[in-house]
Amino acid sequence: MAIRLYDSLTRELRELKPGSADGVFRFYNCGPTVYAPAHIGNFRTFLVNDVIRRLLELEFGAEKVRHVRNLTDVDDKTIRRVREEGRPLREIARELTEKFHADCDALNCLRPHEEPTATDHIAEQIAMIDRLVEKGHAYVTGDGSVYFKVDSFPSYGRVSRLNERQLRAGATSPAAAADADEKEDGSDFALWKAWKPEDGDVAWDSPWSRGRPGWHIECSAMIRRHLGETIDLHTGGVDLLFPHHENEIAQSEACNGVSLARHWYHSEHLLVDGRKMSKSLGNLYTLDDLTGKGLSPMSVRYALLAGHPRKQLNFTLDSLHAAEKALSTLQTYHAALRDSGGDPILFASVLHALQDDLNLPAALGALFTVVHHGPEAGERTAFERAMFALGLKLDVPKSPARLEVPAAITELAEARWAAKKARDFKTADALRGEIHAAGWEMRDQKDGYSVEPL
Repeated sequence: MAIRLYDSLTRELRELKPGSADGVFRFYNCGPTVYAPAHIGNFRTFLVNDVIRRLLELEFGAEKVRHVRNLTDVDDKTIRRVREEGRPLREIARELTEKFHADCDALNCLRPHEEPTATDHIAEQIAMIDRLVEKGHAYVTGDGSVYFKVDSFPSYGRVSRLNERQLRAGATSPAAAADADEKEDGSDFALWKAWKPEDGDVAWDSPWSRGRPGWHIECSAMIRRHLGETIDLHTGGVDLLFPHHENEIAQSEACNGVSLARHWYHSEHLLVDGRKMSKSLGNLYTLDDLTGKGLSPMSVRYALLAGHPRKQLNFTLDSLHAAEKALSTLQTYHAALRDSGGDPILFASVLHALQDDLNLPAALGALFTVVHHGPEAGERTAFERAMFALGLKLDVPKSPARLEVPAAITELAEARWAAKKARDFKTADALRGEIHAAGWEMRDQKDGYSVEPL
């Protein structure tokens, strides 16, 4: 059975298949912006992409799948953090990239074959922008910024189904209004941003000005460099549909003269306790927040994969406890399975459900239907193939509960955080050393910190 996935562009289910003569399936998904630790809403999308990657490997063979995921390490958010912390961009990006990788590994995500960064592809972005200017799809403003001319690309809006009125409304957002005076039209978007004082040391030379690339051009440049001008599948969260993916299509196709992607797929938002995640509501969780409660990363993976990717999923702590019980049942079943003698066809229904538009609820239902028949009915290799597709590791112990932070350590952490905000980095470093010597680690976050045992 072939993999059929909903295509956001054509609004229909379509078979996934490689379009190149070498038979390699080329797959790109938008990665994180490394300005803060990724939260579970981010990871829902990354886990969905991981299941797609696993299905592709089962379908075509691991050697015939080429997966690229980018890291956005320069944009307004990363520059704001540089300004707040007084540390180099590369240092902050490296620290948060390492954290992202650690979380991905804990959640059993396959590493992409390439993971390019925006700052390592400045030359490629400049080359694309230069070509767009040359072809009349972009223009340079008086301050040396460069904008894509949306009116030069007649099919703009086709993936997000936005009409001209909605495009104009989007152009009046606060973010777009900041540079509206420089644009020829409100719906045009930035390809290159001229340096401003608040950018500090974050800038590169270009033919137009010293500055930095806009957000959208990085993906187009990295796709072109690592996968070619046309790829087989482009994925991301539904929040990227507009403007990011719409802009990617416009700039890539205007530059290259060919379609960017044969297939587009978007996963829906994650809700927490029935509401949108936000720090003010106290429902924005990182993986550390959940494992600190004694829950395993595998239970987080299971809970985030429990709903259909194209529908909103409501995440609760109760759903995590249910996931723990489900994993325990699977562990017991796996231990009792024999190497042979059962029916390997029984688990085919799990893969068929996944191949049918990534129907994860149906796949998990099919899995437990077989499990409830008892281990004598199943076959180990087929069961492990289903576990590979879902990315569930059954040999991982539950994380220990979070230790209580001693009052003396909390006091040191508060003093160190106050020193850092006052830009007294010498005192802040000394206090961090005291905390470390006592067996604890202070982990800085965007708007606060956590204290963890070493």
